[in-house]
Amino acid sequence: MNILVLIKPVPDPEREKDIRIDEASGRLVRDGIPMVIDPESRNALEAALQLAEKSGREQSCVFALAMAPEQAKDKLVEALAMGADEAYLLSDKAFGGADTYATSRTLAQAVRKIEEDKGFAFDLILAGTSSSDGGTSHVAVQTAEWLKRTHISNVCSLDVNGGTVTAIKRSEEVMLTFEGEEPAVVGVTRDINKPRFVTAVGIIKARKKPLTIWSAEEIGTCGDLTGLEGSPTKPGRLFEPEQGRAGEAIGDTPEAAAAEILQIIRKAGL
Repeated sequence: MNILVLIKPVPDPEREKDIRIDEASGRLVRDGIPMVIDPESRNALEAALQLAEKSGREQSCVFALAMAPEQAKDKLVEALAMGADEAYLLSDKAFGGADTYATSRTLAQAVRKIEEDKGFAFDLILAGTSSSDGGTSHVAVQTAEWLKRTHISNVCSLDVNGGTVTAIKRSEEVMLTFEGEEPAVVGVTRDINKPRFVTAVGIIKARKKPLTIWSAEEIGTCGDLTGLEGSPTKPGRLFEPEQGRAGEAIGDTPEAAAAEILQIIRKAGL
């Protein structure tokens, strides 16, 4: 079984307050913000590793693919340390500013190149349903549409047996079970598993695993189909709202402060 996992490096949520918006371009300014693997991408990678282990690790291969600035290379090294066998990073200034349409088109082109180079089609492509920095839930299904493959998202349980993919997804009221045939693209949620930790042995092994970096030219995409130029979604006016709040000191003692707060609440009719 050959499985590809779409990895999404995202700005560290712990540094959310440091992320700014460039008002001229409408793009996030990520300079100086460390990147982490998006949580659902980690779940997708764990699901791929579990499926590979079930089908026989010697007969299975797990690939990781990301589109990100070159400084996100260490996130793919982390994916290799978790257990992926090979990784690819799409890194080019031409990819910058891409919406989900352009992103998925670029990812699909890279998938085709990997499959052509390797001489096989992936049985499964796994991804997080959504990402913590965007949350559109578009990329996995749009990538599948570019590749003309069966797809399903919001999956919290996944199994593959004899080429049949069985996926369970949560609706508002019930759990729904779907079956389909390989090849397929599946978007998973954080409910599907608990990702394994990276071990010292995994880090050592990752140093010997292949990690390829491709530019736009190397995967055969052109400027008007990638990045900001190839994105039909155009942001309107974006700005950073004021986060501060007005405040005033009340009461000279805790008792006086409590009485004044109570008076304010009553005056507000609460």
